[in-house]
Amino acid sequence: MSSEPLASETPAILRRHDLDWIRVGAFMLLILYHVGMFYVPWDWHVNSPRPVEWLEPVMQLTNPWRLTLLFLVSGAATRFLFDSFEREGKGAARRFAGSRTWRLPPPLLFAMFVIVPPQSYYEVVEAASGLGVVDPARSPWLADFWVKYATASGGWCDADGCLITPTWNHMWFVAYLFVYSLVLAGLLAFGRGLLPVIQSGLERALKRWGLLIWPVLWLFLLRWTLARIFPTTHALTDDWYNHAVSFSAFLFGFLSVRSVVLKATYERLRRPALILALGAWAGWAAYAWTYRDSGTPPEALRAAMRLVYALDQWAFIAAVMGYGARYLNRGGPWLRYLTGGVFCFYIVHQTITVVAAYHLSKLGLPQGLEAGLLIAVTFGGCWAAYEVARRLGPLGLVLGVKRNAGLAPRSRPVRLETREQQPVGQDG
Repeated sequence: MSSEPLASETPAILRRHDLDWIRVGAFMLLILYHVGMFYVPWDWHVNSPRPVEWLEPVMQLTNPWRLTLLFLVSGAATRFLFDSFEREGKGAARRFAGSRTWRLPPPLLFAMFVIVPPQSYYEVVEAASGLGVVDPARSPWLADFWVKYATASGGWCDADGCLITPTWNHMWFVAYLFVYSLVLAGLLAFGRGLLPVIQSGLERALKRWGLLIWPVLWLFLLRWTLARIFPTTHALTDDWYNHAVSFSAFLFGFLSVRSVVLKATYERLRRPALILALGAWAGWAAYAWTYRDSGTPPEALRAAMRLVYALDQWAFIAAVMGYGARYLNRGGPWLRYLTGGVFCFYIVHQTITVVAAYHLSKLGLPQGLEAGLLIAVTFGGCWAAYEVARRLGPLGLVLGVKRNAGLAPRSRPVRLETREQQPVGQDG
């Protein structure tokens, strides 16, 4: 099957700058979100002794759609990667699967045994403090911590359950992306010829207002049928609602990214999508705020909120894609630098946030200053990790950095199971 683009496909390009900017922005937003998780009154690895309730609706601004957007953009990037293998000749699906196996499991395993353990350590420290242990760091709970962590022998349990280790925490996204990539490789090995047919079908179904209507109905159907039965766990084997949303977003990104028709439709609908998104957010945030401490809402309201949630989830994504298509089509050295480092930022950011947040909270600083320092330390630590990883050669892969990745911004250009508690109403 020829890899020449369809008439309705984006002309032969190696990447779309708007999607690179969206990917970078989404990961940076995720870092800020995890800083917020320390302050918002939801259960996390560590929590501020001074929770900020008014942050809840702010966090709800991105909570329904941020990771779905990342899976969609990851699927789009995967399409360009697969097409590059196909241009080289036969065996594209096999070589694509090999590249994902080389690129994703090494940082995942490194993170699980090196990057993530400090998150679990401070989670146990906080749990022990909550049980009245005066000096958790010197208690038997934390003796030989890493050995207990790696061998699943910690026995770290409290009234909320037990901490199972080793764990991937925020790296669940990478584990899922790897599995989805292998499933996709299997599908492509037998069905590559269907890609033009599927893209043509998507263009017919999603032209005009269909781009807003049909994805919302799909997400609403998933929320109505699966969310109540399979709450999000990030544990891979029992996470079927999350899989249905995330894998469908990944596939949609893969199948639609080459379409000029859909790109233009995103751009044309960006303003109504943003208006719908903000309205849905206001409704969902008000619902979650109202019932955050007052039990189960009426079933009729829950049913209506499933639709509001789906509208929030997709309308924001459509707006981001539309405004990106309209205004983010320029590359440059900063984009190359950030694109090369965003995976490294993702790998290390949550551990930096957890460790820094725990220690900063002991200093008694004004909360605004503390939060500003936490953001600065997190981004500074991510940048330092990236600069180190860029100089490690092949070993940089364990921090998600390919050899010679990302030019420095001033360089001469050349020719890219967490314990986050779901907020009120997340179970649909």
